[in-house]
This record gives sequence, structure tokens and C-alpha cells, in this order.
Amino acid sequence: MASLASGSKESPGIRAGSVKGSLSRRFALRAAAATAVAAPVAAYGAGIGHAADRGHGLRVMTFNLRYAADTRPNSWGERRPVMRTLLRREAPQLLGTQEGLYGQLRDIAEDLGPHYDWVGTGRGGGSRDEFATVFYDVRRLAPVEYDHFWLSDTPYLIGSTSWGNTVVRMVTWVRFRDLRTDGEFYALNTHLDHAHQYSRERSAALITERLHALDSALPRIVTGDFNVAAHHNPVYEAMLDGGSLVDSWDTADERSAQYGTFHGYRPLVPDGDRIDWILTSPTVRTRRATINTFSEHGQFPSDHLPVQALLDW
Repeated sequence: MASLASGSKESPGIRAGSVKGSLSRRFALRAAAATAVAAPVAAYGAGIGHAADRGHGLRVMTFNLRYAADTRPNSWGERRPVMRTLLRREAPQLLGTQEGLYGQLRDIAEDLGPHYDWVGTGRGGGSRDEFATVFYDVRRLAPVEYDHFWLSDTPYLIGSTSWGNTVVRMVTWVRFRDLRTDGEFYALNTHLDHAHQYSRERSAALITERLHALDSALPRIVTGDFNVAAHHNPVYEAMLDGGSLVDSWDTADERSAQYGTFHGYRPLVPDGDRIDWILTSPTVRTRRATINTFSEHGQFPSDHLPVQALLDW
């Protein structure tokens, strides 16, 4: 399902939507809605979806999907079967995606299967434009409330922009209940501007401000394409917020080989820049962090590599 918002001005109806009562999780959310490698890489890149790794941890993935297009090579028609294989193999229980278009997200929901649902809205409102979507496995997670806001001086003005960026940027967050532990946590997913450093810095400041406004007793998981390299940009430090969040890659008990997470369908770069991150509260333990290099017959599912973490708390 998609949580859709429409209109051209501030719309309280999409703010902090809650999911309560006797309705099913899926129906309740629908009712709330307005409508050649640089170094050898195996065809199956290291992941966390294998049975031996699953245990009781929460399998989290962040993935810039590359918006669906018909232009070959790397059209959505060519990429979708590879994406399907990857997602079914890894079976993330929480998946934050960036750049997905509505029809593309419907394809992914179908390919993930009947045990998944999703929350998101187009960055221009409704089903238009790209989404910052949160998919989740309904057997493990139940949404309690959710919200969207835009990365601008008017964060609840749908489709608003500020700070020099010409592309609309936004955030989707969900408060989840873990059906296995009955505990709750927040998941926040975003995609920062690709061209303007000032916009990225202001966006990071707004996100951290909004995170502070949430229930401080609950863990946070932040997924996104931040369009800057970890450790090499003020945006990274702003997102870590003086220790309020940590980088799951750095804190992991074990991790895969590192590659630049944006490859643009070119040879992978060992030890390249990580611009796609999974950040967590310091109380969250990352058992394993992975940059997944999966491809089939030379076809990658996206121009980014998915980043994964197996989390416990």
C-alpha cells in the first residue's frame, strides 16, 4: 500500500498518522492513505539473508532503486528480475528505498510477496514523482504511526523546496512494533539532494531536529542515500549528531568488503565512498554489515549497491 498525500499546501491529514483498533495493519494503513568489476565479485555478493545469519536479528536494507525507465541498457524491464532475485534471497524485514516510482514500487511489492506492505508518498504528493518508501515484513513488524515531511523551511508543505535544491526531497518515518519482542522503534528513510551541499547540511539538521522530537526511549534506525561520503563531509557528522546515532558499518561485529555504493553500472570501486548508510541508536547492536554486490549475467539491479545490516537490541 502507499500512503498518498495530495494538495499544494500544508496538509495536517498526513501528519503522524496512527494505526490502531481492530482493523488489520494493512487495511488500517490503506484507510489512512489519501488514495565488469574492478576486482572479482561473485555473482552472489555477500548478504545477510542466508538462513545461518537470520536468527532473531532484524534484517535491514537501504537501497536506491534507480527510478524505472524503459531506456536500454539497464531498463527496469532488464533490472527487475535481478532485483526480484536479490530481494527474495535477502528477505529484508525492513527496507528503506529511494527513487522508486509508483509502478516500480508496485512491482517490488509483488515480487517481495504477500507478507510485505509499505508506507510512502510521492515527493510531489500522491503517486507522482519518486518515493522514499519503507517496506516491511508484516510477520515481524506492525506500524503504529507514520509521517512524511519535506526537507525545506516548510516541512509540512507538500512538495516544498528550500536551500537551493531544485529537486524535491523528503522523509518518511514509521514507528513500528516488533511482533517478536513487542518492543517499538522508529524507522526513518530519506534521500538528500544530489547537487547542493548547503541543502544537504540543512536537511541533516532538520532530520536530527525531528528525531529529537520523537520518543527518546525508543531506538532509531535511519536509512538513506545521503549523496556524500561517510567520514568525509559535515553532513555525516550532523547526522551522527554528537553520538545520538552511530554508523552501523563502523560499529558492526563483522562486515563484508567495502565498495563504493554508487557505481553507475561501471566497474565497482573497492574501498570506495559509502554514500548509502544505515544509522542506528548507540544501543542497537549491528551483528553484520554488508554492501551487497549481487548481479546476474553482468546485470545489476540498480546503479547503487544495497547496504544491509543485521540488528539486535
